[in-house]
Amino acid sequence: MTYKYFKIEDFDCQETGNNEMQEEFIHKLDELREACGFPFIITSGYRSPNHSVEIKKPNGGGTHTDGIAADIRVSGGAQRYLIQKHAYRLGFTGIGVAKTFVHVDTRDATPVSWKY
Repeated sequence: MTYKYFKIEDFDCQETGNNEMQEEFIHKLDELREACGFPFIITSGYRSPNHSVEIKKPNGGGTHTDGIAADIRVSGGAQRYLIQKHAYRLGFTGIGVAKTFVHVDTRDATPVSWKY
């Protein structure tokens, strides 16, 4: 599968090299990237259930292990704002904001947003 702005390797698990990203999620991320108008650097995409961050979670992993999440590096408030604005509009249902990245996902549960 080809994407406009991403290569599937951009989402490889940083600890295992595995990658089980969902195609529809990456297409949605392509739409978000187009809407924002600046390059996205993915700091975390797929995470194997054996990834050190995921193994600590009580439910056996989060949206990264489902292949429906990505963390996008940001360089300031304007980028954080644009990602959030367009992510809400495009139907992302999980949005977490940190100083250096924004997490987006397409969870089936009740939509949520949070600050790290």
